[in-house]
Amino acid sequence: MSTNAVDASQPAGPSFTAPGTLTPVLTEHWGEDRSWTLEHYLSVGGYEGLARAKTMSPEELIGLVKGSNLRGRGGAGFPTGLKWSFLPPMDGAPRYLVVNADESEPGTCKDIPTILANPQALIEGIAITSRAIGGDLAFVYLRGEVTHVYRRLLAAVREAADSGLLSTGFGLDGEQPLRIVAHAGAGAYICGEETALLDSLEGRRGHPRLKPPFPAVAGLYGRPTVINNVETIASVPGILAKGADWYNAMGTERSKGHGIFSVSGHVVSPGQFEAPFGITMRQLIEFAGGIRPGHSLKFWVPGGSSTPIFTPDELDVPLDYESVAGAGSMLGTRALQVFDDTVSVVRVVARWTEFYQHESCGKCTPCREGTYWMRQIMLRLEAGKGIPGDVEKLEDIASNIAGRSFCALGDASATPVLSGIKRFRDEFEAGYTTPARELFPYRASSILESAR
Repeated sequence: MSTNAVDASQPAGPSFTAPGTLTPVLTEHWGEDRSWTLEHYLSVGGYEGLARAKTMSPEELIGLVKGSNLRGRGGAGFPTGLKWSFLPPMDGAPRYLVVNADESEPGTCKDIPTILANPQALIEGIAITSRAIGGDLAFVYLRGEVTHVYRRLLAAVREAADSGLLSTGFGLDGEQPLRIVAHAGAGAYICGEETALLDSLEGRRGHPRLKPPFPAVAGLYGRPTVINNVETIASVPGILAKGADWYNAMGTERSKGHGIFSVSGHVVSPGQFEAPFGITMRQLIEFAGGIRPGHSLKFWVPGGSSTPIFTPDELDVPLDYESVAGAGSMLGTRALQVFDDTVSVVRVVARWTEFYQHESCGKCTPCREGTYWMRQIMLRLEAGKGIPGDVEKLEDIASNIAGRSFCALGDASATPVLSGIKRFRDEFEAGYTTPARELFPYRASSILESAR
């Protein structure tokens, strides 16, 4: 996937956030030679934010991040500085930062490219955050399947540590260096849930924990812990280097700043587009070259497979947390998947349902049993062998999963089923008699076939 940038002649600041513009910050140097090295990162102003952070107290750092209105980029959008402030006062015992890099929801693909192309931004952000919360040991929980990214992260941590950049002022006694541990998970979607991640990091099977206590009070090894996503932590150095006002000049009234929007699917040029919150899907599709020639947009999702489906009617909804929620969906991780008129909604929802059924940890009955039965029905409908009443049964099962499972995976599994039926009920009911492959041939949806 390619990255996209605006004209370098554009000035920084408020004028940089005009509607429809891009704001390359984390992605600005992705395409440059050896952008992942410390040498390159320092040449473009890297670690200026950390230098400023070392002149500030933890309270001042937390206050600055609060003032920037940075919100978590893992999907929930919770205020970052406020989350840090939940940790109890320092008591001389360890406290931890855990970076969630277990990116695995269908369509989500921003954190892994960030680590691959610009790992030092994450490492600098870890150093600043650790100083703010009073910790000297941080963990990055990464998917073990992405071996090349894991190796790059290990090399980047070693390079930063050997340079001495992480060696002063982080210990509980003011002398111990900051240690960063890159941990490769075995590969489980459930470990993207923060408490299941903690269980996995401690060497147990990844299962979500009952809350309270929350991680801020009793997290990793029972100690106060901050858990943030890669993009959140990597955004912190820019705020330290350029100030809260710079960050607040971007975005909307309640959704400040910039974010990476991952546009995939039936567009001419899929890619990562870093833009202020409030940009619209219509504008992002234009940046991506439009829908592939000869076709029209049928449906899209704003935040990955776990968010309710949108149609062309929502193309002009501002992509910020409040506007997307007001329109009936969730911004999530900004994994914008685009499907044109050749695509079967039933086929797409069936693939997503198979994913959630496979990834359910099995801890709670609604998710464990409900995803199994949804999968069976979805496969029947896709094959044109549905039984009259299957659509209503799907609605009933999904409604009994949503809001009743131990963690959010159950809600995520129910969402595409319910929103798919709501938007395209006739297509689901067609599955009583006609296979999806006849209504929407595979060949027509293939980008490779259409290019021939």
